[in-house]
Amino acid sequence: MGNLRFAGCVVAGVLAAAATTAAADIKVPASVAAAGKVVYCSDLSAPPMEFFDESSQPTGFDVDLGAEIAKRLGVKAEWANTPFAGIVPALQAKNCDAILSQLFDKPARREVVDFVDYMYSSQSLLVAKRNPKNIKSLDDLSGRKIAIENGTTMQSLVEDQNKKFAAAGKAPADAVVFPKDNDARQALQIGQVDAYGTTLETAGYFLKKAGHVFDIGGDPFAQILTGIAIRKDDGELKTAIQSAFDAMKADGTYQSLLSRWGLGGNELK
Repeated sequence: MGNLRFAGCVVAGVLAAAATTAAADIKVPASVAAAGKVVYCSDLSAPPMEFFDESSQPTGFDVDLGAEIAKRLGVKAEWANTPFAGIVPALQAKNCDAILSQLFDKPARREVVDFVDYMYSSQSLLVAKRNPKNIKSLDDLSGRKIAIENGTTMQSLVEDQNKKFAAAGKAPADAVVFPKDNDARQALQIGQVDAYGTTLETAGYFLKKAGHVFDIGGDPFAQILTGIAIRKDDGELKTAIQSAFDAMKADGTYQSLLSRWGLGGNELK
């Protein structure tokens, strides 16, 4: 037993030393080092990724990830709560250094920002308990009301679905658009809509939190890479964030954070 304990301590020490060495090798942009912080734009309304806890403090997987990256850069993390629809313009206007808000790495976005990918995400439909309207996919939304957050991929998916409905001579889905994700979820909870379109991660969070109120309608869909966005002219910061994330993957910190928030299936290998 003593030898096993000693061996475990040696392994832990090696991992810790490797992480320290990796962090020490990261070249931090002078502007970030001088400020003593990295500022993330984030729409803090989508648990378990980013949201405010009962003490009105930012929390969630993305928040933990951002804090750990900042730590490895030798600075603090600061959060600029930003409506999702305006989050990329906010980055471009230099209201923050990076976006960390479950932002999907899509070709159109890649034209204006660079990404450090860190996980996979999927989309889902949250419905009332026992799914009274029998909504199992976007195909079932004809003539139904669906709550969505402005500027999200789900909004685009519903718009594309409505084009299919039009071509088939079917009634469109009635998309009820909200500025915040939690407002969209509340609309379903009080019966204003038939479904709430969001990420699988957020849908799963509320299914666990309020399974007596909600169900998930059908299987998840539209899996996509998710990343931290950085301005294209800020390559030094992109390299620093990528190096910090790579070190987290190597020493197991990344996997531990995924496990803490129940997101192990989203791991970026």
